[in-house]
Amino acid sequence: MGTHDPIRSRKTRGTRRRATGFTLIEILIVVVILGILAAIVVPQFVSASDSARENSVKMDLNRIRTQLEVYRNQHNGAYPTLSDFVDQMTLASDATGATAAVGTSGYQFGPYLMEMPNNPRIGTATISNGAVGSSAWYYDDTTGDFRANDSVESREY
Repeated sequence: MGTHDPIRSRKTRGTRRRATGFTLIEILIVVVILGILAAIVVPQFVSASDSARENSVKMDLNRIRTQLEVYRNQHNGAYPTLSDFVDQMTLASDATGATAAVGTSGYQFGPYLMEMPNNPRIGTATISNGAVGSSAWYYDDTTGDFRANDSVESREY
């Protein structure tokens, strides 16, 4: 009566210890639920990033178009030339459109942009007056028309 045998008492109880953990069914249910959630959430992130790029293109276009009008007003109605567009927009210029470093005597206009922005949709800043897809930006130096040129849709902006 005085001694207690732990091995014997386990055997006499007749209980079996169940292994802890998840069953295959429980794991499959969790995986299916996570898959459904991912299918709902991922397209929203993709849509948000496309929308952000589109808004960025529109903001860049608005800023460049505004600065083109400032340039035209300061240069007797002339727009920057296509061949010298980046220099004429990012450096100082005189009334004829000749460019020099900022602070050069006689070059009192500009700069109108700190740098030519990349088109957020394709990541480059190339400028031409060619067909859609031939450059990041489209520019017509006779009319001052400035547009995104990476796709038909963005060229509509």
